[in-house]
Amino acid sequence: QVQLVESGGGLVQAGGSLRLSCAASGRTFSSYAMGWFRQAPGKEREFVAAINWSGDGTYYADSAKGRFTISRGNAKNTMYLQMNSLKPEDTAVYYCATKWGGMATVFSAYEYWGQGTQVTVSS
Repeated sequence: QVQLVESGGGLVQAGGSLRLSCAASGRTFSSYAMGWFRQAPGKEREFVAAINWSGDGTYYADSAKGRFTISRGNAKNTMYLQMNSLKPEDTAVYYCATKWGGMATVFSAYEYWGQGTQVTVSS
């Protein structure tokens, strides 16, 4: 059974940083891309960043470019999102997800999801 568990969320002031982690278990994740999405209250879930299975290819939403960095652990079953220069509009529940094959920006393409971790950025 595939499980994804996020951690690292919390409350931070605007301009601060947080590092989110995602631990995946239940299968071998070679050939699986991973991604981060977020959902703010009253809004649709939106793409944040994705990384390919080998970790050498990444893609970011415009809102994340230059501030967020996605990475993958050596064992390929962990993923991180380093978030710097946080803004109040980054406040959301952040979800990690994984899919077989290449990266994708649409949430419907992802097969497995974590439960989410809350990120709150105060002004």
